[in-house]
Amino acid sequence: MIESTSGRFDRTDHALVIGLGRSGRASVDVLRARIGSVVATDEAPAEELADALDELRAANVTFVPPSELEAALENVTVAVLSPGIALNNPLVRRVQAAGIPVFSEVEVAYRLCKAPIVAVTGTKGKTTTTALVGALFAAAGKTVHVGGNIGNPLIRETVDAAAGDWVVAEVSSFQLESIRSFKPRISLILNVTPDHLDRYHSMEEYAEAKFRIFTNQGLGDTFVGNLDDPIVASASEGQYGDRIKARTLWFSDEPHRQSTLYLRNHELIVYAPPAGDPRPVDILPVREIALRGRHNVENVMGAVLVALAAGLPVGAIREGVRTFRPLGHRLEPVAEVDGVQYVDDSKATNPGSVIAAMRAFAERPIVLIAGGKAKGTDFAEMGKVISSRAKAVVLIGDAAEEIAGVVKRAKVELASSMEDAVARARDLADPGDVVLLSPGCASFDMFRSAEHRGEQFANAVHALEKTIAHAR
Repeated sequence: MIESTSGRFDRTDHALVIGLGRSGRASVDVLRARIGSVVATDEAPAEELADALDELRAANVTFVPPSELEAALENVTVAVLSPGIALNNPLVRRVQAAGIPVFSEVEVAYRLCKAPIVAVTGTKGKTTTTALVGALFAAAGKTVHVGGNIGNPLIRETVDAAAGDWVVAEVSSFQLESIRSFKPRISLILNVTPDHLDRYHSMEEYAEAKFRIFTNQGLGDTFVGNLDDPIVASASEGQYGDRIKARTLWFSDEPHRQSTLYLRNHELIVYAPPAGDPRPVDILPVREIALRGRHNVENVMGAVLVALAAGLPVGAIREGVRTFRPLGHRLEPVAEVDGVQYVDDSKATNPGSVIAAMRAFAERPIVLIAGGKAKGTDFAEMGKVISSRAKAVVLIGDAAEEIAGVVKRAKVELASSMEDAVARARDLADPGDVVLLSPGCASFDMFRSAEHRGEQFANAVHALEKTIAHAR
């Protein structure tokens, strides 16, 4: 291994990028122009890496097959880890065994960043909230860069951010696992509910990964938390309370002595300034939020409190919330066919998100399309809500039988494809119903991604729409 002051990511460093997904490829692209040299590796089969390998060749970056890794490590000072790869992956362990420090892409992005960072995490709602925070900063006239787990790699956003800009980052537990000095100016945890238990041994371990978001924050920083989520609220207690060195602001559904932002009569978002003029400030009526579902009220409150913590004017915050619209694959209306509304919530990849989505349609009968690749989570509570709120459920993917086993009252059908699922849902639905794709699982058993799954749902719905139109 070459001797260097590794981790500065300047010409003295020679990096190995581990993983060639979207994040890894962005890391290669950014770092090759800034540091001594870059090589990359990935365990995936060559046919799955074809596009990535073409990009590496075009950039004159060497791909190191895992079988040749040890020799290549002689010329490496630092490794950059893509978020989809666990720290206990054998490939990562081989790099660590060689004495080479491993940094997450988020950590590297932070070290290259000149602007203050807002970091958002949570089991559900973090992408919507991250996008909304970005919209609030833009509404206030700030130059804002939005990246991370939201879809565009954070390193691309931070490398171009000026000192007077703001960066808003969606960060997952996977990305937080391997941070070292990552220190957002403002951090937000929306919620912590069961997810990714195929990667974590327990909920405690999963929560600990989320709590790393505030580990390095200090007196000049702010932590924002959801007081109604028991795991997030526990961050103010015991060992975690001792670890939070930042100013702490809480939001909640009802007024509470710890709450800086709360709902009055469940109808109005109210701000209780923690300093200065103590009189409460009315922010926005809940009815003016364009996002559907009670869970999105929490998301909005988290984003609003972040914006207030950053000193954004209340008027800009109000306008930003009022004009914000749902993101793709998150309770996104697709079409109404024969009086049945079809809604794409493909990004709901854990049971808690499915429960929130179903509660968002309390006034309409639901035919649910769910299933996919399970992530080690318990479907029992999801099964109870399906039984009480859905008239029927159409199940797809590896977890179909497991979910079917916890549904006690709703009609259950199994489908072999998304087209089959939409056809079955159509037969089960009546005018006035909603057909809701909200899988509660990962997509990788049948689809390339959650986005691809949602696109296939939309394609099947539009094909159904055309078939019915031609038949008339």
